[in-house]
Order: sequence, then C-alpha cells, then structure tokens
Amino acid sequence: MTQIIGWAASAVLVATIVWQVSKQWREHSSQGVSVWLFIGQMAANSLFLTYAFLIGEVVFMIANGLLLATSSVGLAIKLRHASGPPSESSAEPAVGSPFAS
Repeated sequence: MTQIIGWAASAVLVATIVWQVSKQWREHSSQGVSVWLFIGQMAANSLFLTYAFLIGEVVFMIANGLLLATSSVGLAIKLRHASGPPSESSAEPAVGSPFAS
C-alpha cells in the first residue's frame, strides 16, 4: 500500500509538469511562466534524485528522473521563446533576458 501511495504521488507530480511543458509547446508561448520555476524544479529534482539513489528508493528515483527531464525541456522551451521572435499567436514580446519573467 505504501508503494501505491508513492507511485500515485509521483504520477500527479509528473502529470502537472508534463501538462505545463506541453501547454508551452502547443501554444508557442511561455507567457507567465518564470524561468526560476524550472531552475528551482531542476535543482530540487537533482537533490531528490541523489537522495533517492543513496537510500535505494526506486519510486523517487524514477519520479525525480522524469521530473528532471521534463523540467529541462520546459526550461529549454522557455529560453527558446525568450530569445526568438514572438509568434503571431503569442502576445508575449521577446525579451533580452529570460530571467526577467
């Protein structure tokens, strides 16, 4: 039962970040999404992944590995949107620094 709770929690976490990243991709916009969200997420996932590896907890290794990967993709999309010209469907202007929002 404990493993089921861990897997359920992991599924919810992964689903939320996958939803955010896929929304950015579909809409060609990262408006309202801070680059610091992904930097913080990646830092926390890296630490949790290391911790899970050290204690041998497979659920958290897999969950944090997936979260680290999706956060990396989200950050790459955010940086791409910040450095390129805005798409016609996006009201967000291109800014010089991705750390501005």
